[in-house]
Amino acid sequence: MTRTPAILRPDERPTKDRGNGARTTQLVTRKIGSEAMINGITAFDPGASIGLHFHDCEESVMVIEGTGTVEIDGTRHEMRTGDVTWVPPGVPHRFLNETDAPMAIFWTYASADATRTLVATGETRKVASEEA
Repeated sequence: MTRTPAILRPDERPTKDRGNGARTTQLVTRKIGSEAMINGITAFDPGASIGLHFHDCEESVMVIEGTGTVEIDGTRHEMRTGDVTWVPPGVPHRFLNETDAPMAIFWTYASADATRTLVATGETRKVASEEA
């Protein structure tokens, strides 16, 4: 497969409503030719959160708008614009926007086949399969 560099504009990419006031826009995926990583943006309305989950690979997240909270392995940390997390595989975590302003994160997984397992249900699916 020939791979071609890409310029991806989030406002031109499809966005998936994840429920609870969170929306995800996938950017770099296998569909554009990536073999080793995926990334995207998740936006959170005020009061929004995503469920506790873990991945089968490393994840790094940067807060790119607003402030919020990340819970990693049961410990909550306040995050502000520019702060970055690194979470190893298998560690439960989630992001919450407990403010009255929007929050957005830019996430990267160290595998193009990254999975997300929901702690509450044990359901596992490929992150890329959640593309809008």
